Amino acid sequence: MAKNWTKLVKAYKGMWVALAEDETTVLGAGKTVRSALLAAKEKSNKMPFLTHVPDRIVSYVGSL
Repeated sequence: MAKNWTKLVKAYKGMWVALAEDETTVLGAGKTVRSALLAAKEKSNKMPFLTHVPDRIVSYVGSL
């Protein structure tokens, strides 16, 4: 099932985000992977799912 990251994109544009296993709960965020991981370690001892939230959403329609 696809995750709805609409609120995530609005709140964390251009940042690295560390998410819990559910891939929606934010454990930490920062301008670098390290800062997001350090913030996440304060909340959980499990390895978070890391992602970079883009500054803007750009649609892409591919072709063959």
